[in-house]
Amino acid sequence: MAAVIFDLDGTLVDSAADIHAAVNLLLAEEGHPGLSRAQVTAMVGAGVGVLLDRVIAATGLPVAGRDRLMTRFLMIYETGSATLTKPYPGVPEALSALAGQGLTLGLCTNKPLRPTRAVLAAQGWQDRFACVICGDSLPTRKPDPAMLQAALAGVGGGPVLYVGDSEVDAETAHAAGVGFLLYTEGYRKSPVEALNPLASFSHFAELPALVARWMA
Repeated sequence: MAAVIFDLDGTLVDSAADIHAAVNLLLAEEGHPGLSRAQVTAMVGAGVGVLLDRVIAATGLPVAGRDRLMTRFLMIYETGSATLTKPYPGVPEALSALAGQGLTLGLCTNKPLRPTRAVLAAQGWQDRFACVICGDSLPTRKPDPAMLQAALAGVGGGPVLYVGDSEVDAETAHAAGVGFLLYTEGYRKSPVEALNPLASFSHFAELPALVARWMA
């Protein structure tokens, strides 16, 4: 059966505000000034571990305390991961339209499972995705293609497209041999053409037609 697999942060939802709030609460507890939302948003995309490493590098927090900081950050973020996070315009309608076309939907995100579940529950998407692969589901994370390959197996194989917003998503899709559609309004830093998508779109109202075109 044909399927569409999605990234989460920066693709289906704008989660930067909650991640920013969690980072700055951690920094406040450590007696360090906060970072701007733009700074934190630029650190998002390759998993919580990379996010924290970038925070440590930007602030001069002790690397020796990384494990403690990671544990504390996850505690903070898991309690507020769905407070300010919102879907991008047109996402609920696009998901319903794709499902109505008989497509199986999957999720492949570097976000850990517990905050992912919180976001899905907050949006009423608990049962929307046939397969959910998260950043702590496997030993490796995107851009390693194993996550997307696991999601592909979870949706039953067959023709599939991956929808994401970032360089990491593009690299993952290309490595897995999966067609990539780029949402341009997420956390991407490079020019669109550098990510070599099949197509790009700026509003989710465009997605069902793009999927139909590239599934044909």
